[in-house]
Amino acid sequence: MTREQAQALLEYELRHTYLPGALRHCPGLITDTKRLNAIVDFCYNLGVGKLQISTLKKKINEQNWEAAKVELMKWCKGGGKVLPGLLKRRQAEADLL
Repeated sequence: MTREQAQALLEYELRHTYLPGALRHCPGLITDTKRLNAIVDFCYNLGVGKLQISTLKKKINEQNWEAAKVELMKWCKGGGKVLPGLLKRRQAEADLL
């Protein structure tokens, strides 16, 4: 696969899977590009199903951004341990909220 093909595949998945999934569960983000990008990234990393069942979704839909940041930061563990890469990713997403 070429770099261009990989980029096209990524963009397709973001537009046809993760963006619609994020908007299905958090429709209020449709006019808030910065926050929407953070949640699309979350969905890309963890799957739309994790957003669907999360308290994060509830806090976003309540527009309780501080609580949403707290919820987002709970998703930085792998194997029961905080992983530095996930911590960095969640922090970057929380900064967009």
